Amino acid sequence: MSVLVYTESEKGKFKKSALEVASYASALARQMGTEAVALAVNAENTAVLGQHGIAKVLQLTDARLESFNPRALATALQQAAESNRAKVIVVSSSADARFMAPLLAGKLKAGYAPNVVALPDSTEPLVVKRTVFSNKGFAHTQVDGSLAIIGLSNNAYGLEESTGAATASPFAPQLPDSDFRAKVTATDKATDKISIADADIVVSGGRGLKGPENWGMIEELAQVLGAATACSKPVSDMGWRPHSEHVGQTGRPVASNLYIAIGISGAIQHLAGVNASKVKLVINNDPEAPFFKAADYGVVGDAFQVVPELIEKLKQFKAENA
Repeated sequence: MSVLVYTESEKGKFKKSALEVASYASALARQMGTEAVALAVNAENTAVLGQHGIAKVLQLTDARLESFNPRALATALQQAAESNRAKVIVVSSSADARFMAPLLAGKLKAGYAPNVVALPDSTEPLVVKRTVFSNKGFAHTQVDGSLAIIGLSNNAYGLEESTGAATASPFAPQLPDSDFRAKVTATDKATDKISIADADIVVSGGRGLKGPENWGMIEELAQVLGAATACSKPVSDMGWRPHSEHVGQTGRPVASNLYIAIGISGAIQHLAGVNASKVKLVINNDPEAPFFKAADYGVVGDAFQVVPELIEKLKQFKAENA
């Protein structure tokens, strides 16, 4: 028996979410009295997984999987689960994992519980706490059956380091040609140094910035904070910013440690996509903006005055504490 975890990587490097699901799977394995086994696809430096509690790494190297292929990954995880007698499979809440997990659940006839935010309340039966209703509430869900798939919400568990070492071994699943009928011919990626999915801090702008020519201060604030940049749906619809930066219920979900909303009124669709962020700071000149009701901290003021002053104060603080 084992806990199997899928650790996502890009260009050979593990994503932050991979280390988080590894930490979670390791803790869950201890809770269940078993070991955590990771599937790593075309990844380098698998030793880092041992530093997050993984006992065994299955190294899958296949050039056909350089681009995301949900069917082939589901097949690989199915065979890994069967050969390692997995009781629970842990995946992240990335867009890729959310696409692949239902396929895997179908192959294994397993229950799939997404949006999980904590270790199980119990393992016999398996009961997990998960967010529901666009992060407005929690549900304690029982997953029946001999195998369960847990989708861990981003930034819900955090990273835990250990002094252990992982044993790595090659893994060569039988992947049928039918899994590769769809092929990626081109990929258009955002150019931000930090992706929204992996960012601890996200700086987001809305229509209150009045035009794309004013986005320099958003990018400068993000650079000072080491943050990713994002925007509201109207901003991306008007072409001020790329659609890859659109966050909200109809865009990319955000679960950062700090979400800074500048000039965003706070429509319900936007709030639903960022509610999972731990701390929300709102800067808006309208004291009646709906976002203030959901904010942890709020600044009522003109963004064109507040943000430059905030940038200068942050630069001064960093210089004094370098």
